[in-house]
Amino acid sequence: MTRSPFSASPSRSSAVVDIDSQRDPFARLRPSTRARIGLGRAGDGLPTDALLDFQLAHARARDAVHAAVDWDTIATGLHQGGWDQTPLRVQSRATNRPDYLRRPDWGRRLDAASVGTALTARDDETPYDLAFVLADGLSATAVMQNGVATLLACRAALSDWRIAPPVFATQARVALGDEVGQSLNARMVAILIGERPGLSVAESLGIYLTWHPLVGRRDSERNCISNIHPDGLSADHAAALLAWLAREGQRLAMTGVDLKPDERALLASPGGSPAVPGPSEHQAQS
Repeated sequence: MTRSPFSASPSRSSAVVDIDSQRDPFARLRPSTRARIGLGRAGDGLPTDALLDFQLAHARARDAVHAAVDWDTIATGLHQGGWDQTPLRVQSRATNRPDYLRRPDWGRRLDAASVGTALTARDDETPYDLAFVLADGLSATAVMQNGVATLLACRAALSDWRIAPPVFATQARVALGDEVGQSLNARMVAILIGERPGLSVAESLGIYLTWHPLVGRRDSERNCISNIHPDGLSADHAAALLAWLAREGQRLAMTGVDLKPDERALLASPGGSPAVPGPSEHQAQS
């Protein structure tokens, strides 16, 4: 008889594993992913456990979209992490969640009061190197679970830069960062925003980096770092990649499709810190 490709060595314990693997060839794959694979069936439907898990994931995704960020908790976390600048709080032109979901264009622009708030921190004499915006986007869960750690890691990775006061944005889309950066007189803006939740991950954060932010910038003029959460890209690796993009973007005076990150920025060195080449090393490779 042909041995199963999942067969183990012929011991009593491995025989049990071998039998389980033959019965369910996906058993060894499930620990490696949060994706729903090999769910099986009960008659012409899903098994009860799989169906309940799906319904729970769907509920969590909806909650992530409709929940509100507790900005006071976020501010406390940043303060405890050593960020002593007072956050600025802004709001898009979408005044509530239904409007935000129905009118993405409203989420891309600040309301009048928020423009004034941003202008209070503007420095016309010396532009900020970078402004950070933490935005609810489509997942308050992502911001609450990963926002503070990611923002602190990003700031630490660019500790030699002149950073604007952090901005908390409600009912925000990615392009809202352009108006914030323009109002603050920042050379670059990085908006950390809750990504649209899926049925496997509801707490994923994304970062969008834009050089010379102005209202009307195209999406092709940004760089995106996505899938930031404990089972995806770590906060430290995301920060290392952002720092590389920001420094290269500043040197080249650009961001977007023409600014290509080095894939090694996603790898860890033997010492455990992100291995990100400097500009000179990157030039030597190209």
